[in-house]
Amino acid sequence: MSYVGPDFEPPRPPRHPLRGPLTVAVAALVPGALIGWLVWQTVGDSGGDAQASPSSTSSPWGKPASPGASDDGKEQPGGAGGTGDSEKPGGSPSASAPAASGSLKGKVVVIDPGHNPGNFQHTSEINQQVNIGTNSKECDTTGTATNDGYTEAKFTLDVARRMRTVLEKEGATVKFTQDGDRSWGPCVDERAEIGNKADADAVVSIHADGAGAGNRGFHVILPGSVHSGAADTRPIVASSRELGERVAGGFLRVTGSAPSNYIGDGTGLDVRKDLGGLNLSTVPKVFIECGNMRDSKDAAQLTSSAWRQKAAQGISEGIVSFLHG
Repeated sequence: MSYVGPDFEPPRPPRHPLRGPLTVAVAALVPGALIGWLVWQTVGDSGGDAQASPSSTSSPWGKPASPGASDDGKEQPGGAGGTGDSEKPGGSPSASAPAASGSLKGKVVVIDPGHNPGNFQHTSEINQQVNIGTNSKECDTTGTATNDGYTEAKFTLDVARRMRTVLEKEGATVKFTQDGDRSWGPCVDERAEIGNKADADAVVSIHADGAGAGNRGFHVILPGSVHSGAADTRPIVASSRELGERVAGGFLRVTGSAPSNYIGDGTGLDVRKDLGGLNLSTVPKVFIECGNMRDSKDAAQLTSSAWRQKAAQGISEGIVSFLHG
């Protein structure tokens, strides 16, 4: 995600770091994950200067967060990425086949592939204002893209579909907010509503960032405590933090990618209060920025089919861990 747009705002003054207890399960992931991160750091694979962040959090690896950088809203990649088919927004969310027997039988997971390949052809629709509780923002954005034109919308759909395969094998019922089956959208408020109506046990929104070259790594965005208008995240802040920590731990362990070097002070976590998809959620929900599409090294990973499979596996393992409690 880049720096301006519907579900993201410019950097705000840094706040004091939030501190919260770590879960035992996340702690169990620490040794292997941290070793991978330290190796990554040793070979000098990170780069870029820290930037001001709208928020901060505490790390699942025990490090207090310091301000990082704001990260959402999207650049408009000039029409790259193709379109969905002709179904209009408002249709039923895509659901998985009947769940197989497995450890997640009876659990509902909603996957939210960020943006839509057809958004760039519907600028008037995605620029319409929707209420996110704290204020109004654009319905959606086009998303970002690599310098070679591989779009975030294509990336998010691919990872989401791979996740669906993994989670269905575990017995979960999987629903999508969109599956390339509508011409644009849905808007950020509808994305939240889909998870709420499904009474989802967990919702994960898949994204990739559009920051400057040299900014590398992943981060998971957690909902801050918001109580304004239609938004009331207070009941889900704790459970969403646990979900986010599990997802961050699974992603780090499986992909070997390091936490962001420009957001979250190496924690891999960031708390936000300006995202409609989180503000309006009534069920545990997080966003994950899987890497920075504008950095050549991250882009090489994001455009790799083999790496995307690892990303899907890592995120899914985090979800499974969360749902097992």
